[in-house]
Amino acid sequence: MASQEIETLTQALSRLPGLGPRSARRAVLWLIKRRETSLVGLLEALAAVRDGLVECTTCGNVDTSDPCGICADPRRDQRGLCVVEDVSDLWALDRARLFTGRYHVLGGRLSALEGVRPEDLAIGSLIDRVERGGIDEVVLAMNATLEGQTTAHYIAERLETYPVRITQLAHGLPVGGELDYLDEGTLAQALRARRPIG
Repeated sequence: MASQEIETLTQALSRLPGLGPRSARRAVLWLIKRRETSLVGLLEALAAVRDGLVECTTCGNVDTSDPCGICADPRRDQRGLCVVEDVSDLWALDRARLFTGRYHVLGGRLSALEGVRPEDLAIGSLIDRVERGGIDEVVLAMNATLEGQTTAHYIAERLETYPVRITQLAHGLPVGGELDYLDEGTLAQALRARRPIG
């Protein structure tokens, strides 16, 4: 039996996404065996993030500075703005390095079932950013869920009076996807968004 402190650490780690009780136990054992090197570094990194973490007042990203590194980067195209549901979506898109503009994090998506209304999201600050001018295109990068598409539609309606081009991420077949493994909704979207070859 492990001590109460070790058990508490294991339970805390098991609450992280992707880690169950067994994986958390293995991680704790690995840290204990390397406590002089890895555990100390991990504790220092966690303390640094805890003490320095802030939310960017411009876009909603999480960083250790405000404005965040993306908003403060002068090499970013200020005319393009990509709207995402959560910070994890921003990080995923930015990791791909395909979008050179700036971002706006909504903090969720509209959901009647969960009681999430437009005023619960950062839609007002998005409208303010567009209203200030200098933005030519708003890319709605919502997840391909009913709530995500409802959110995208709502934002598109709110932005239709502004002189910006409103685009949306394409949906359909994933690269390497096999037709017999795809759900009907994905197949239907892929057929609707078909385009000519060549």
